[in-house]
Amino acid sequence: QVQLVESGGGLVQAGDSLRLSCTASGRTFSSQTMAWFRQAPGKGRDIVAVISWSGDITYYINSVKGRFTISRDNAKNTVYLQMNSLKPEDTAVYYCAGGSSSLIRRGSYVHSPTSYDYWGQGTQVTVSS
Repeated sequence: QVQLVESGGGLVQAGDSLRLSCTASGRTFSSQTMAWFRQAPGKGRDIVAVISWSGDITYYINSVKGRFTISRDNAKNTVYLQMNSLKPEDTAVYYCAGGSSSLIRRGSYVHSPTSYDYWGQGTQVTVSS
């Protein structure tokens, strides 16, 4: 069993930066594909970024490419999402999620929330214009 706890959200202005952290309990973190999703009010939960268990493969949705960076520190059981040049449309609750080590190689399956086994409680990010 893996438990995930996010932190680092907050209220910022457009153009500002935030770094989200997600710390995992349990001994399987280093073998997990990890992802960040977000959910805006009234909308579904959408993939933002994914990272392989080793950190050598990453994926981003087009709207955050060049602005967001996903990384992980397996020694600290933590995955990060560095968010720069934030925009009002980035406003959402951000969730981290963990899935199997093979998930990163399963194409579009990484986009689906149902492909992930573990979820954090979410952290609110609000970007004002």
